[in-house]
Amino acid sequence: MFATWLATVAGERLLEVRTQGLEGRELKDAGDAAAQALIAELLAEHRPDDAVLSEEAADDKSRLDASRVWIIDPLDGTREFSEPPRDDWAVHVALWQDGDLTVGAVAQPALGETFNTGTPSVVPARTSTRPRIAVSRTRPPAFVQALAEEIDAELVPMGSAGVKVMSVVRDLADAYVHAGGQYEWDNAAPVAVARAAGLFCSRVDGSELAYNQDDVSLPDLIVCRPELAAQIVDFVKRNGTE
Repeated sequence: MFATWLATVAGERLLEVRTQGLEGRELKDAGDAAAQALIAELLAEHRPDDAVLSEEAADDKSRLDASRVWIIDPLDGTREFSEPPRDDWAVHVALWQDGDLTVGAVAQPALGETFNTGTPSVVPARTSTRPRIAVSRTRPPAFVQALAEEIDAELVPMGSAGVKVMSVVRDLADAYVHAGGQYEWDNAAPVAVARAAGLFCSRVDGSELAYNQDDVSLPDLIVCRPELAAQIVDFVKRNGTE
């Protein structure tokens, strides 16, 4: 699958950048630039008629009239990428086509894994007796802490948004609940992969996630095992996210 290949080769390029002796901001910037340049080059070569929405490129609004739009995050989790040997960073490649996400791939290069919709993951049977909620390792939101108390869940800190969603696919967590602000490229590919694996995906109020919008802000989402969805949506409706 093209998206899987694209995410994987961009991840390989990022692993090369990590060996160049750069640190901190220099490493972050070099990674963003290298992955963006490679993905843009390959899309122009192999999918020249498709539109592109990428975190690291200007937003060409002609995409709003396109039937096929690639939604890209060349490096999700720059902080984690810049702290070798951390592995909780990712590359996101998604295809929006005629109103919905149709293809997605999330590469976790430091793990040598690319999760995708072409060969959907089968979510393993739940191994934890208590629900586990993936949260930011630097800023876990207060409302998620309150949610965890209500449903007796354990908080599991980790890095990038894509890694958090894949943690639910991999049975390292049972839910990812976020309301701190994201953009379409932060979750398009992860949501496509999670949906294909049979997970519940929505806004925190339970409404549908919409992509290729004029305003690319997509500030909140839930990705969870289906059996937890009603509890989480109900909690947010009663308590909000402030």
